[in-house]
Amino acid sequence: MERICIIGGSGHAKVVADIIEAMIDNGYNAEIIGFLDDDSMKTKLLNYPRLGDTSFASELAKEGISFIIGIGNNAVRKRIAESLHAHWIKAIHPKAIVSPYASIGDGSVIMPGCVINAEAAVGCHVVGNTSSSIDHDCRISDYVHIAPHATLCGNVWVGECTHVGAGATIIQNIKVGESSVIGAGSVVVRDIPSQVTVKGVPAR
Repeated sequence: MERICIIGGSGHAKVVADIIEAMIDNGYNAEIIGFLDDDSMKTKLLNYPRLGDTSFASELAKEGISFIIGIGNNAVRKRIAESLHAHWIKAIHPKAIVSPYASIGDGSVIMPGCVINAEAAVGCHVVGNTSSSIDHDCRISDYVHIAPHATLCGNVWVGECTHVGAGATIIQNIKVGESSVIGAGSVVVRDIPSQVTVKGVPAR
């Protein structure tokens, strides 16, 4: 049986724990042993205990514990993932729709209602949030967050650490750079460079 520790103890981590529970109910042979968080005031995550702060992760990794990061912030997720040599699981809710021709990297979280279509490639430690849509041939780099109800049409490329806000739409064949922010509800109709924030209809 795989033993899993969640890194993070806030709202996003609750959803990650809930997804893993749904996977277990669906036949995944695993158990959640608890969570790590630097805030000692956080003593419980759903029904799971706080095991210590994040510095304890390396000790748990030596014991063969698997991990997933329950933190929505892309930069924080990247920092943790790059600092810890560990086995990272994927958390994919049974009610997500993932094409057998799509690929999803280690550490990624795919929430209920998310649709990932044929030959989309999702990187590592990506968040495909509730009811988001990643269509055919999209390329989603590591540490991206696709927020609830965001829609990426076919052949969209999204750079590392970019955040696509809730309800945003990116039309087909668009490239979005690294560490950018697409505002909630925006409609992206042209390429977006790295390290910018855009919003509106069309996004500017």
